[in-house]
Amino acid sequence: MSLDLTEGGITRRRLLFALPLMVGNLLQQLYNVADTLIVGRFLGSDALAAVGSAYTLMVFLTSILLGLCMGSSAFFAMQFGKRDMERLKNSLFLSFLLIGLITVVMNALVFAGLDGIVQVLHAPDTVAPLMRQYLFCIFFGLAATFLYNFFANLLRAVGNSVVPLVFLAASAILNIVLDLLFVLVFHWGVTGAAVATVIAQFVSGIGIAAYCLLRFPELRVERRHMHWDCTIIREIAGLSVLTCVQQSVMNFGILMVQGLVNSFGKTVMAAFAAAVKIDSFAYMPVQDFGNAFSTFIAQNYGAGNEERIRRGMKSAVGTAFVFCAIISLAVCMWARPLMGLFIQPGETEIIAIGVGYLRIEASCYFGIGLLFLLYGFYRAVKRPGMSVVLTVISLGTRVALAYLLSAVPAIGVTGIWAAVPIGWALADLAGVGYYCKNKARLLCVRT
Repeated sequence: MSLDLTEGGITRRRLLFALPLMVGNLLQQLYNVADTLIVGRFLGSDALAAVGSAYTLMVFLTSILLGLCMGSSAFFAMQFGKRDMERLKNSLFLSFLLIGLITVVMNALVFAGLDGIVQVLHAPDTVAPLMRQYLFCIFFGLAATFLYNFFANLLRAVGNSVVPLVFLAASAILNIVLDLLFVLVFHWGVTGAAVATVIAQFVSGIGIAAYCLLRFPELRVERRHMHWDCTIIREIAGLSVLTCVQQSVMNFGILMVQGLVNSFGKTVMAAFAAAVKIDSFAYMPVQDFGNAFSTFIAQNYGAGNEERIRRGMKSAVGTAFVFCAIISLAVCMWARPLMGLFIQPGETEIIAIGVGYLRIEASCYFGIGLLFLLYGFYRAVKRPGMSVVLTVISLGTRVALAYLLSAVPAIGVTGIWAAVPIGWALADLAGVGYYCKNKARLLCVRT
């Protein structure tokens, strides 16, 4: 069932739409968290460091596909808001071809450059072979990532956030079961963890594609929709490419930070690998607030509901603030036992480093919460370039300060952690300032 966000109660409908997104994204995190938990507990710190570093790279690669699908989704939502189903179906055909081709090219490139990628990540000698094994297998899942994200974002664009959740739940459970089987029973090591993830990804990707085509005939592309339309291509490319750039810049900056973290040795690498998973779980729901907010804005932008957009913005900021305050308190209080889920109790140094990271990040979660809302807003009102600017400010500050502060002996790795919320704050100020200065122009709905 699709949820029309252009009518009815704003906060209730937006939360109803956002809740499956939040649960789904938490389940998506289980793909790699299951690897990390099982690998950290049963294969040791070298394997944990390898999987953790590989995860950062995969997030970067996935962000390219996710950005393209999210940008296309904004265009889909606008057409749905206008009830222009013919144009929507034509755009589905064109965007699928475009993103599918990019996926094929990207897959070929990462396999060809696998050895160079491992070298760029500065993995220690004991970690590098394990990282290469894991990446070689996990790269096979990129096609599945494209399928899932394309059809999940399509369904979300028309207000259906439940079906993507169902497929994610099934594949997350499958991933955990296969992890235990391949690592503990078959003793395949990090290769087993990667194979489990890839199989689960294909289950969700192929499954949601088949379900969407069979159960949603109103979204089924027919022969008359399979034609080239330069206007649609330009609009989709404008939204998709810039959203992709925004997502990629964000995760490329994180990848650069991963390289810096690796230079401090496997103890810091292992702590960072575990703490990042906890951090991702903690603020991932507020990222979904931003994605749901973007769909809400895009549908109402397409429908010409300017006043509803204004009311929705106030509701979104208030909701995000309350959620972030609760999560910040919880993570700060329980940082140590959360680290203990991933690390053996005897690894006190790794746990202490991870706790330091979590308490710095968690105390500032509203900064990233507001930033996700700004990303979603600017994407939905056809200003994806502004999202790129905010990402460059946030990540540029983070990378520059991380390298500068960590070079000071008295600060060390704490400087890497502290650079993150400073980057969030500067980007928030820029995003809010731009909105206040250009409010009338941004909210002048153009269909």
